[in-house]
Amino acid sequence: MSKNQHWQQRDLNVLWHPCTQMKDHESIPLVPIKRGEGAWLYDFDGNRYLDVISSWWVNIFGHANPDINQRIKDQLDQLEHVILAGFSHQPAIELSERLRAITPTGLTRVFYADNGSSGVEVALKMSHHYWRNCGQPEKADFITVANSYHGETLGTLSVGDVGLYKDTYAPLLRNAAVAPSPAYDFDTECGQQKAQQALEGMRAILQEKSGTTAAVIVEPLVQCAAGMLMHHPDYIRGLRALCDEFNVHLIADEIAVGFGRTGTLFACEQADISPDFICLSKGLTAGYLPLAAILTRENIYNAFYDDYATMRAFLHSHSFTGNPLACSAALASLDLFQEQNVLERNQQSQRLMDQHLAELAKLPGVRNVRRTGMIAAMDLVQMNGQPFPSGERRGIRAYQYALEHELLLRPLGNSIYWMPPYILDAEDYQHIADVTRQAIEHAVA
Repeated sequence: MSKNQHWQQRDLNVLWHPCTQMKDHESIPLVPIKRGEGAWLYDFDGNRYLDVISSWWVNIFGHANPDINQRIKDQLDQLEHVILAGFSHQPAIELSERLRAITPTGLTRVFYADNGSSGVEVALKMSHHYWRNCGQPEKADFITVANSYHGETLGTLSVGDVGLYKDTYAPLLRNAAVAPSPAYDFDTECGQQKAQQALEGMRAILQEKSGTTAAVIVEPLVQCAAGMLMHHPDYIRGLRALCDEFNVHLIADEIAVGFGRTGTLFACEQADISPDFICLSKGLTAGYLPLAAILTRENIYNAFYDDYATMRAFLHSHSFTGNPLACSAALASLDLFQEQNVLERNQQSQRLMDQHLAELAKLPGVRNVRRTGMIAAMDLVQMNGQPFPSGERRGIRAYQYALEHELLLRPLGNSIYWMPPYILDAEDYQHIADVTRQAIEHAVA
């Protein structure tokens, strides 16, 4: 028995993995990872895999980054955790100051949570509670965008629209109005035109429901879990105007798209707008530790500021809110952005990605090749251009082939995507492109 097989068996005796049909592992071996270094993961038998999906979109500066490691080690010797109710600590204060300085204008108050789903829950609750404090308790509903995904807690599933995650739990969920998606086909559609059409659909819903709507929630520029569906910044710009017109909040879920993923530090910058709430996680700590930050406006904060007896306070908490180790990882990550001119350097990576994507677009069985910033995707199709039946699981074929050739490529259905860490060089991108091409040819054959 190899070392990998030893750990695989021990795992299958005790673990239940996320987003996994466990019976798959009768034929698809688990990959037990021993260590990470830079963009590479190494298993117990010494095989390696280039992590082109950033370990579920979180890792932006590579595994075991020495600068982030040291910052966490230094903090560990001082304070590992403390309650954030009635107490505070330096990393949370410094991180809040820095997030306030770099996020879109007007977002002045920072609230912490443990993960992305919890962060969105905070924004949803704050929005409704704000309207309640302002004498409008009837504003308790939300509008979401078709194909959106905001997490897997009950509140976030209620404002999501990906049936794979949501349908089973429908009896447990609140209903949200679903507006048309602005996502467009890069092969056949105009992004600006599709954005305008989607805005017209949103306007129609707001005209009917704004009186009972607390907020509209959106993933700016890329709907990631739906298959890396992308839209034009005009949609976000128009959405801000509609929310202002109809007096509802705009919640920007930048959990997956923040911290440089779309080319700018935050996706909302490309529409030159500021939301009422922005939700951040994943890349916030460079993938090191669970942490979410929710930033909002001063007038929203002030609506909760009162004597305790009024029950206007936001009585929401998690045990590990604002954990010092996680805040320290986030501070180290922000230092790297500043010291290494990351966004400028990523422009070269984007040019390399475009060169390789242009070649992949020529392959039979590939269509709708698309890129926004550091996120690229393409869809596997039959030779007649029609989608493969989902039961054929062509994406899984590509995944298995890539693993055998030193690449962690985890498709979303039959959509292949890259969301790499920001540290890759030209040789790495060549490896990604070569193996992706071979994996696609194998998958569609």
